[in-house]
Amino acid sequence: MALEKPGDFCLECRTANADGVVLDAARSRAELVMLDEERVVGRTTVTTTPEDGAEASVVELRNFAGRVADEIQRKRPEAVYATGNREVIQSVRAQTHFEFFRVDGDDPVEAAVASRGETPLETVDAAPLEKLGGSHSTLVGGRTGMRAIQTVAAYPHVKKVIPGPIDASGRGSQASITAKVTRADANGNVRLLVRDGSSVQENRIVTTAGDRDTGERVRENLNAALDDEDLR
Repeated sequence: MALEKPGDFCLECRTANADGVVLDAARSRAELVMLDEERVVGRTTVTTTPEDGAEASVVELRNFAGRVADEIQRKRPEAVYATGNREVIQSVRAQTHFEFFRVDGDDPVEAAVASRGETPLETVDAAPLEKLGGSHSTLVGGRTGMRAIQTVAAYPHVKKVIPGPIDASGRGSQASITAKVTRADANGNVRLLVRDGSSVQENRIVTTAGDRDTGERVRENLNAALDDEDLR
């Protein structure tokens, strides 16, 4: 069966022809590069014209991201490697079910290929709320704090999120709620700090990483996911 586009998943023989997609997103243009291991097997460009007005802009962005998501779905990759406009990436992620990794550098394809050479981590197939544990049920920051927790818990290399006590002894601030993942420990586990004014909650994140180096890979991707949600 001839493929309509290079890298498409073959529906007749049920075979993937691309195992990774690199997304380089700008607000009006998205470049997609399909990878089969380290080999580039296809390229696709999706464009849009941003609309004026808040409501029209929201609809236009959602439709643009939907078209990008459709192109990714055609490939059924193991992972998507994304760089560029966070608003676009966030909207595309919301319309797909694939694992996203942020990549940096002048050449996102080269960065994606380099990251694919790293040892793969075990994944945890569980809903975010199923990963919540511990004796502290109160979360700082209300709904936004919960969104930060769920963003981290949704990551496939996170086993469990254990909320800690809330420390209200810090200096007061009118800043919005922020979240940040700290450096990994020797076992590859990290901590999520959620700050709301003078209150700070330290949440323990148990990951599938087994050492500090692989834990740092997880930390970078968790902070990128928080960036995409405008939570850092």
